[in-house]
Amino acid sequence: MKSRKNKPQPDSEWLGKYKDYLVRNGMKSTVQRDLIVTEFFHVNGHVSAEELHSRLRREHSSIGLATVYRTLKILCMAGLAHERRFKDGFTRYEFAGTEDRHHDHIVCVSCARVEEFENDEIEEIQKKIAQKHKFKMLDHRLEIYGLCRECADEENARGAHKASSK
Repeated sequence: MKSRKNKPQPDSEWLGKYKDYLVRNGMKSTVQRDLIVTEFFHVNGHVSAEELHSRLRREHSSIGLATVYRTLKILCMAGLAHERRFKDGFTRYEFAGTEDRHHDHIVCVSCARVEEFENDEIEEIQKKIAQKHKFKMLDHRLEIYGLCRECADEENARGAHKASSK
């Protein structure tokens, strides 16, 4: 498995694609939307609308949470963001860009850390399964839930402590 922690940050090319989408769909570019989009493009990993809003409010107190939600929806419709819902009940967004490689997620159920990974063997197995069942695969998602190393170590330490105190 290859981790994807250090993805390249998007540049003005993505802002251009965003603005092209707005024009094609009769929407206006506003200062607030542009600030939200620029900040989103510089987030590394997954971010909720609330987290993005909090980051923006430090310097731009006039940006409302509803505007952040609407702008993230536009980014998803433009194919520049993916909406992700993990089992913790929060919706997060990640930059889509032009990634030509599919990636999957490992999610810690204790601290909610999300790691991305790529695995060619898993991709091939999924394609073979779809072919075997005469199924035209359009998309797929793999999410593995468990405990990250730090949370597992913490849980093991708590368990050892409880066992020694009995």
